[in-house]
Amino acid sequence: MSLFSKISFYGICLLLIMAFTSCETKVESKQKVTALEPVDLVYPQLDTENSRWFFFSSASRPFGMVNLSPDTEVDGAWGSGYRYKVDTVQGFSHIHAWQLSGLSVMPVTVDDSNAKSIYTDFKSKFSHDKEKVAPGYHALELEKYNIDVELTSTKRVGLHKYSFPKNGKRAAVLFNLNGMLGPNKNTDGLLEQVNETSLQGELLIAETSRRPKATKLFFTIDLNTEIASLEKDDQTGNYLIFLKEGADEVLMKAGISYTSIKNAKGNTNTELQHWDFDQVVKDSQSEWNTLLSRIKVEGGTEIAQKRFYTDLWHALQGRRIISDADGAYPDNTGESFRVGQLPLNKNGKPKFNHYNSDSFWGAQWTLNTLWGLVYPDVMEEFVHSMLQYYKDGGMVPRGPSGGNYTYVMTGASSTPFIVTAIQKGIITEDLDGIYEALKKNHMSGGIMAKAGYEHNTILGGGLEYYLKNGYVPHPIPEGKFGGHQDGASMTMEYAYQDWTLAQLAKKLGRKEDVDYFLKRSQNYKNVFDTSIGWMRPKDVDGKWQEDYSPYEHENGFIESNGAQSTWFVPHDPEGLAQLMGGNSTAVEKLDQQFKTAQKLGFTAGNSHAQELHPEYRNIPINYGNQPSIQTAFIFNKLGRPDLTQYWSRQVTSTVFGGLSPSTGYNGDEDQGLMGSLAVLMKIGLFQMNGGTEENPKYEFGSPSFEKVSITLQNGKNLILNSPGTSSGNVYVKNIQLNGEAYDEYNITHDLLSKGGTLDFEMAADAVLE
Repeated sequence: MSLFSKISFYGICLLLIMAFTSCETKVESKQKVTALEPVDLVYPQLDTENSRWFFFSSASRPFGMVNLSPDTEVDGAWGSGYRYKVDTVQGFSHIHAWQLSGLSVMPVTVDDSNAKSIYTDFKSKFSHDKEKVAPGYHALELEKYNIDVELTSTKRVGLHKYSFPKNGKRAAVLFNLNGMLGPNKNTDGLLEQVNETSLQGELLIAETSRRPKATKLFFTIDLNTEIASLEKDDQTGNYLIFLKEGADEVLMKAGISYTSIKNAKGNTNTELQHWDFDQVVKDSQSEWNTLLSRIKVEGGTEIAQKRFYTDLWHALQGRRIISDADGAYPDNTGESFRVGQLPLNKNGKPKFNHYNSDSFWGAQWTLNTLWGLVYPDVMEEFVHSMLQYYKDGGMVPRGPSGGNYTYVMTGASSTPFIVTAIQKGIITEDLDGIYEALKKNHMSGGIMAKAGYEHNTILGGGLEYYLKNGYVPHPIPEGKFGGHQDGASMTMEYAYQDWTLAQLAKKLGRKEDVDYFLKRSQNYKNVFDTSIGWMRPKDVDGKWQEDYSPYEHENGFIESNGAQSTWFVPHDPEGLAQLMGGNSTAVEKLDQQFKTAQKLGFTAGNSHAQELHPEYRNIPINYGNQPSIQTAFIFNKLGRPDLTQYWSRQVTSTVFGGLSPSTGYNGDEDQGLMGSLAVLMKIGLFQMNGGTEENPKYEFGSPSFEKVSITLQNGKNLILNSPGTSSGNVYVKNIQLNGEAYDEYNITHDLLSKGGTLDFEMAADAVLE
């Protein structure tokens, strides 16, 4: 029996039964969950029919540099990686990151029948019936070769276990170092033998339109058996190693680095000195379990709990470490490549890791809250990493890849992320220096001036128009530079981010800056057309866009429409309501949008769904992408917490319920953003402005579980009791904090961080004041 069976047989059997007996998202079970660990409840195959290159994870540690898993599609950033319905493995690659891929290997058997074709005809069928997947582990059978493959990893080292058949064929491993792999083309692959059991090599991860500089990957390979020979194919440039005769159960370590072969070997020596495969799987699952166990839920069905921990698992991956175990890291922010060195603590260990990351566009409603409350250690590392980019390249990044800026999305989305870390006491040092770094992005020449992927100019963001006229025109007269040039959305985004910077200026006593950025934060009003009650694009002359429909997709609004994005005023929903004619009018308007959106399942769906049903793009509220995922909690701010409770529960059960490879996030999960949102909505906590004001507030929603226990970083425990909620009681009737009556529908960070108990009395009928 394999290690997988030994340590989590019962939990994985439950996952497999659900995966293969139902592809419906609304399947529920009345059977109660037995005593399983959170790691046993994760279902990695969720939504993998719609997989994206960095979406799927299996043999990986939290935020690991190595994210080792099988690839069934390898051409493009979208629809690639592990795709559940594709039954052919093209290799097992070690990097599935934002704009990065690399080191694809494939165990094979060779005889006279395939010796000449093995470099091009190596793919193999596999069956989900013989597949086992869990956090930190992946196993399957390559049917073409009758090879059993098991995978696991440390942070920076992949560990493979191959069981070759005893059929007279030669056991070998193919290294596909050149060719298309996900979002990138790998080129210049080299592999050389070091000794009888070791190899080393490198490859170039070619530049893309999003990541403008090529990135070097270095690696070392160690085997527990001898290498009989190493061959190179002149046509593909790829390599094949033959193993010594009689090698049937083979272990292979693959250490990687973005700085040097020496550091790749150092990563292996630091993290994986032994050959105990079972122990590495056990350690990986223990590491995942430690993080997942910070939140424990009780009540609900098996599927509800499994979906919760799958969402939480997604919130702790996707963004990848790029620094070595000794703190060396790739710096591509300058004119030429350099190897940087992270600061070390008194024990000679790096104070933090450096990261490759998609942008924090939308994180104000997701990661800001979840990480800031439950994983402040993770948030602290990411803040220090972004500030390291500033020290190296002169700019706080949005979405760095390969040690360089990508300018993914728009605005200065890192500002609210870093400000909330300061407001919650996670970052306490050099606040004035951090303020100056963030402010630079909000001024002429800063990152706000750049549209998505605008590498060499500062025109596409329309910042100069925003500073001069109070809005970004649509279209921007200078033409197209980069992507996502949607003036109305940019105006609203900049206004919110200006408000968050003003909160930090206020904390530091910079009154002049407070007044300046607060004034800018009101610029959202300049793109609200009171005559129609919607946000509406303006051209450079101040004329409203003609023939305008608020339901037309990306008509001045980034990845959204005007109906969805009209509510993007996180810092001033009350002011927005006044523009609409008052709270009652705004509530009625938003409530009607939810009623319409409910008929379409609250999401615009993935790209395939939109091809079949183009009307989905016109949905007035979309919980499949970031621009309108705060809308259910706006009712709280307008005096109708009952509608927040009702609609947040409807969204949670519809969009973020059930387990299936065919669905899960119904759009774009974006490296844990939607997983984080699902977790927050299910525990009933949310932050409208991203937690960026002094002593940030958490809004209450409708908790989905009867008990949620959160272990805080300071050792305190926060308990949220909601008896009866999973039986359909959606509304909060009464609240108690530590046994005392509590009359607010929000709570401040200082109170939550002290721990204690919140008791929610739930009811089937709305409680109106």
